[in-house]
Amino acid sequence: MAISVSELAARTPDTRDRYVDLLRVASLATVVLGHWLMAAVTTDGTVGNLLAEVPQLQPLTWVLQVMPVFFFVGGFSHALSYRSRPGYATFLRARLQRLLRPTMVFIGAWTAAALALQATGRDGGLTGVALRLVAQPLWFIGIYLAMVAFTPPLLRLHERYGWGVFGVLVAAAAAVDALRFAAVVPYVEFLNFAFVWLAVHQLGFLRADDRIRVPSLLAVAGLAGAAALVALGPYPLSMVGMPGEKVSNMAPPTLALLCHGMWLVGAVELLRGPGARLARRPAVWRAVITANGIAMTAFLWHLTAMLGVYGATLALGVPLPEPASAAWWAQVPLRLAVAAAVTALLVAAFRAAERPGTRRPPGTTGSSPLAALGITLCLFGVLGLSMVGFGGLLDGRSALLIAVPVTAPLAVGMALAGWLLVERAGRGA
Repeated sequence: MAISVSELAARTPDTRDRYVDLLRVASLATVVLGHWLMAAVTTDGTVGNLLAEVPQLQPLTWVLQVMPVFFFVGGFSHALSYRSRPGYATFLRARLQRLLRPTMVFIGAWTAAALALQATGRDGGLTGVALRLVAQPLWFIGIYLAMVAFTPPLLRLHERYGWGVFGVLVAAAAAVDALRFAAVVPYVEFLNFAFVWLAVHQLGFLRADDRIRVPSLLAVAGLAGAAALVALGPYPLSMVGMPGEKVSNMAPPTLALLCHGMWLVGAVELLRGPGARLARRPAVWRAVITANGIAMTAFLWHLTAMLGVYGATLALGVPLPEPASAAWWAQVPLRLAVAAAVTALLVAAFRAAERPGTRRPPGTTGSSPLAALGITLCLFGVLGLSMVGFGGLLDGRSALLIAVPVTAPLAVGMALAGWLLVERAGRGA
């Protein structure tokens, strides 16, 4: 039975940490806005990066690269969820329903569109670029799947060793960078996809147990560490990936990005008091509930909306101003408004997939091995698709996932099979 936003707001218990919900919405909204702003499309259909056009803007990424906040919030939520639902298979299904269902709808819709475009030979120009770019946000889904998968064992370690687990993950990330840059060990850098993001996720466990007692220390240590690494080491200034860079702080993530995450977590914890008071305002809380109900769908489709706006502009023969020019900046509010409107239409079309599914009866445990296999397949499928894109479905194009070549059809198949296994395992006998 559908429940209105006002009813959900009225039923919210006073014990709920509304600030965490506000952080989840704010972090995803910032990522979406950042992607829209960074796209620098020219009249010939080339898609560039505003931060490469105007390098002076790169320091802004130290504030606006907020993906670590989302993983921090995820750690908090996963800790509470697993403690209330300790069965591994049922925990996975419960946490992943509202993540994987809209993701599978997105993959299915774009797979069908890509096949049609390639079969009719209309996959060139900006359309071909779009077939690659729209899949890139799926890297976040893949990493988040890993965070969910590792929650039970890492939560047990957290309950026993507390901050020690975070310290070990930081040390492991530092060791990986040392092997990467000093010893030039091949492929070792990919380990930091786990160590860096799991460390940020672990801070969410500490937050769930109210063990971040001095957030100012975390913020200062993170900011000083990131600044020192960028100043002295091989780390770039930008905390997002830049075209043509030999080293990126994001892909694979580096110790500098981990320090950046520490600084952001400390900063949002320092704002916890006023943020909590803001989230308790009735109008704000209703807005947060509404946004949380469509957040994943909006995130998945926001690049589709943006590239659709640019594609329509070019199809109508409207010339695009030179990126970063005065005319380009003057058009920013209009472009953002139109992209937001198109995203809203896509959300209206696909939001049903994000509605909560049925909860399993108490005592239903499901099959943990089947769930583990499912989330592993889904993780590799989604990550592989984020790298190869939808443009290689018919021509066998591949991309290297760590050291293994992955094609688009294989990635789609693994993602779908993994999702079905997680669903089947979580339903129990």
